[in-house]
Amino acid sequence: MVQKQNFLQKAAPFFWIVFGNVLYALSIKLFVLPSGIALGGTTGIALIIENFFGIPISAFVLVFNVIMLCVGFFILGKAFAMTTILSSFCYPVFLEICNRIFGDLVLTDDIFLNTALGGVGIGFALGLVIRSGASTGGMDIPPLVLNKFFRIPVSTSLYAMDFIVVVLLAMFKSMDCILYGIVFTFIYTYVLDKTLVMGKSKTEIKIVTRRAQEIADAILTKIDRGVTLLHAETGYKHYETEVVMSIVSNREIAKVERIAHNIDPKCFIIISHVSEVRGRGFSAARKYKKRPEDM
Repeated sequence: MVQKQNFLQKAAPFFWIVFGNVLYALSIKLFVLPSGIALGGTTGIALIIENFFGIPISAFVLVFNVIMLCVGFFILGKAFAMTTILSSFCYPVFLEICNRIFGDLVLTDDIFLNTALGGVGIGFALGLVIRSGASTGGMDIPPLVLNKFFRIPVSTSLYAMDFIVVVLLAMFKSMDCILYGIVFTFIYTYVLDKTLVMGKSKTEIKIVTRRAQEIADAILTKIDRGVTLLHAETGYKHYETEVVMSIVSNREIAKVERIAHNIDPKCFIIISHVSEVRGRGFSAARKYKKRPEDM
């Protein structure tokens, strides 16, 4: 049973990398290419090459990804290349498969729908790949190289390169396609950011009370969440007080509030959302230790 769980844990990232690349290829084929939206990255360069030289997009992407993979291997190291190699081959292969399966299929002629659905699909796909610890390769690599040698922020060089590609696409695409390409970039970037923190957001609760230990014990026993006691002082009359701090899921907020108010009706509760939590009970397994008074 343990071996099976270990195998599933190791295999899960590879599954999500493959699934993310399949979704990426589908979004490009079904929404981006039929609408002619101008986009940056490797696919944008491939559109330019196809327009001037007639080289198929999937073929160019494969060759370009292999070249960038070699650059990443020699400059960024073996560990980086190993996390990128799967995506470098999966995306162009799945894009070619989608071309053969769907042919000239057009789901909708509405360019806004194509922009929105394509942005959501690609943002979610890239988020899955990055969450799995991999890179999509291609145009992700030059910004990393520039950052290593010249300390240029990755986001700055990435946006600059995308801008250059979109400007080049303006040579043979309408202004509507260029403007929709900008909207597309905003949509997929937003969805990508949300996907990266999806399922990781939690709620931080701080309870200012003079009955901190009772509330802390109740949270520990009834909700099974860790707590931290902070010593504090009121700002007006300088009374000594304590603050109970705990990280809980969104579904546990109401239960914690009820527990706190039942013990101390006058307690002061602060609730704030945090994007990600790491540590025991969240990113690491829980570890229970008996307190001296329980022994």
